[in-house]
Amino acid sequence: MNPSIDNKKIWEEVLNSLELELSKANFNTWFKDTHILKYESGIIFIGVPNEFVKNWLYEKYNKYIIKILRGLENNIRAVEYIIDNSQIKNKAADKQYLNINNKLPLEETVSINKNDNLNPRYTFNNFIVGTFNELSYVASQTVLKKQGVVYNPLFIYGKTGYGKTHLIQALGNEFKKLNKKVFYTTSEKFYTDCIQSIQQNKINLFKEKYRKYDILIMDDIQFLTHKERTQEELFHLFNYLYDNNKQIIFSSDRHPNHIPDIADRLKSRFSAGMTVDIQVPDIESRTAIIKSKIKMNNFYLEDIIVNYIALEVKGNIRELEGIFNSIMCQSQLKKKELSLQEIRNLIKININSNKNISIKEIIKTVANFYNIEEEMICKKTRKKEIVKPRQLIMYILREDFNISYPSIGEKLGGRDHTTVIHSCDKIRNNLKNNSLLIQELEQIRSMFG
Repeated sequence: MNPSIDNKKIWEEVLNSLELELSKANFNTWFKDTHILKYESGIIFIGVPNEFVKNWLYEKYNKYIIKILRGLENNIRAVEYIIDNSQIKNKAADKQYLNINNKLPLEETVSINKNDNLNPRYTFNNFIVGTFNELSYVASQTVLKKQGVVYNPLFIYGKTGYGKTHLIQALGNEFKKLNKKVFYTTSEKFYTDCIQSIQQNKINLFKEKYRKYDILIMDDIQFLTHKERTQEELFHLFNYLYDNNKQIIFSSDRHPNHIPDIADRLKSRFSAGMTVDIQVPDIESRTAIIKSKIKMNNFYLEDIIVNYIALEVKGNIRELEGIFNSIMCQSQLKKKELSLQEIRNLIKININSNKNISIKEIIKTVANFYNIEEEMICKKTRKKEIVKPRQLIMYILREDFNISYPSIGEKLGGRDHTTVIHSCDKIRNNLKNNSLLIQELEQIRSMFG
């Protein structure tokens, strides 16, 4: 390269070429704060902000960068990347990441109100609004202002882990502030209540129970498929609430017209108000979600790491939060920042290898790890040596596999969903300061690979 050529101008040409080929997210993530430091003996030395970017550029973009540079100057033989953060403002004052003496403040355990089943942790203050859920958010705000008048029912659908439960419970908590009688339930719990009332000849009490509320929120409505008698009771309940201007809110993993074996008259009721979907979170939304978790937990991650996680974890919000929690746990355990390879391994362990594992295999893996018999997991016992593995299984099924609380309870001995919520919260709380539990959890997760 001719020494008289401006290095800044050359690198700008390289960046212009890269920007045309890469997505905006990838370009901003990996090439922000990069620059040419010098040129010696056919080698271009490129300054990068940290080890993370250095490794990634070597692995993913090195050949492409050399190709572009050789198109500008054919004497270039190689490219070297050198960590040089001289162009970046010092962020050390903000870096609370390695305050080793402090415990990582994971989300605190909260109590579910048994009168309404609402979780106070679900609020609009910590609900991230993006293009993927903007319509459902706007619809919920409209319902909040004009309860029972417009958008009744409000039907929100989308795949598991996209934030439906958070949204509808946040809506319930807002109504609660307005002194409305709110009740949140799952369709599975509604089904159980219905069947028990029939068996005990208390169907009138069942009807009275659900008709007294101003706001009825029912999650995972798709589980009522094939349950004809429960569908009939829901149909009559719907009519009563609707006729009395009571707000009805449903959620499902699919559009109401696509739920199999649901009576047509009930489907027509589902679609009578406002039906909105929550889509796959885009990268900007995923980034915002991670940053929200960072702020909530008084944690620190460099922007480059946040962007990398948002790029790599393209699934649902729960998977994203699970990865973030694993990073916090591992950072606490190792008392250091995680390397690129360590974060890759966490993503692989927590997401990529979890897709084809059955609940039975998870129970077997955890039971073997703690050297207990598998069948003891589902038995009604409060022995400490059984309770802990059972709670860990519940936590893993919820955090890593996106299984609903009622389904977890059903699979583990027919327990109520509130028991599962309590167990998951207990494990989440214990992970704040129990390094042994962190180690055990990560070892168990690695066994799923």
